[in-house]
Amino acid sequence: MSENQSMDVEADGHVAWLTLCRPERRNAMGMAFFKELTDHFRRFDEDPAVRAVVIRATGKSFTAGLDLMEAGAMLTGKGADDRERLRKKILDLQESNNAIERCRKPVIAAVHGHCIGGGVDLLSACDIRLASADALFSIRETRIAIIADLGTLQRLPHIIGQGWFRELALTGRDFTAGEALQMGFVTRVCENREALIKAADDLAKSIAAMAPLTVQGVKEVINYSRDNGVYPGLSYVAQKNAASLPSEDLMEAVTAFMEKREPVFHGK
Repeated sequence: MSENQSMDVEADGHVAWLTLCRPERRNAMGMAFFKELTDHFRRFDEDPAVRAVVIRATGKSFTAGLDLMEAGAMLTGKGADDRERLRKKILDLQESNNAIERCRKPVIAAVHGHCIGGGVDLLSACDIRLASADALFSIRETRIAIIADLGTLQRLPHIIGQGWFRELALTGRDFTAGEALQMGFVTRVCENREALIKAADDLAKSIAAMAPLTVQGVKEVINYSRDNGVYPGLSYVAQKNAASLPSEDLMEAVTAFMEKREPVFHGK
């Protein structure tokens, strides 16, 4: 589909694979990274051919997090105007992970090796996270005197609960794939990278085989209910179904059941 400085994207049927491809820098997140991520996920959201997305990485690490060499250039000013520019820059960088969460297509992260700092921000915006046994995570910002500001502190408590979250955020300590599974941050741990990619592929294809507008509606309702509460969420899902049912995909599901075959959905 495309090739960029920090990541490559390729399509396999209805699954888009986004690969972090800066292994010589351990896939550190430079300024170009955030713009590319935002642009790609906005395109994924708009492309009807894309029904699921997998994020993976090349090299020894999933990501070493923010490229501190590049980020240092943002911290050179001393005046109030410089502080305001920094605030706006942080908001702009946040949009990369916001774009992942807002993308109506389910996003699966397949993590190996180190996933540090900004990598946890990215994972927290994904829908499903898988890891290989060698994966190691850290909200590393705490250990270098920075408050994590790209989404971890806002999203991770909803995934793993306040107890685990506060321990990890306040200490910045490393936690293993086994711990990540125990706390529910990842849903499965694979023996090695080969098994990890196969598991991600199988999961993405199973999602892509579902009725796409239904899957997208489920993700939207989940996020809306999380952010607005139970009763607004119930009202929202009633509106979503009233607007979309019956559909051609629903008729296909019923017909396929009666004919004892797998349904083929077209998003109509």
